[in-house]
Amino acid sequence: MKIDIERLGLKNVPVDPETLFAFPEGIAGFEDCKRFTLFHPEEGDADSPRYFILQSLDDASVAFHIADPGQMGFSFDVELSDEEIDLLQLKDPADAAVVVILRKDDFLKGNALKANLNAPLVLNLEARRGLQHVFGALNYDVKG
Repeated sequence: MKIDIERLGLKNVPVDPETLFAFPEGIAGFEDCKRFTLFHPEEGDADSPRYFILQSLDDASVAFHIADPGQMGFSFDVELSDEEIDLLQLKDPADAAVVVILRKDDFLKGNALKANLNAPLVLNLEARRGLQHVFGALNYDVKG
């Protein structure tokens, strides 16, 4: 399979089947996007933050920069409901990864990256399924 990645101006990019993730409920605001590929772009220099791109296969204009919140000093305690565990097909908690969506607000004016801590993504790395977990109240620690 090959896709176009509009945000990066790339055409006919091969997609490795091992990088595919299903989001049965989509992501907030993008509920029609259910299939994604996850890839790591080449970084410009060693000081760049480590991140991945979650690219929709259902809408080429939809892509999210995501990262491990631990790289920003955050640690989440995410308790999944039985429904969320079933949706993820999660059999072993060790197969789950929690990541956050990053965004840049007016980056050209010097604003830094921001992370959506209110609604992290939970990925089942074994079953290749994901969901967005929206917190009613935040429960995280900042590491110093």
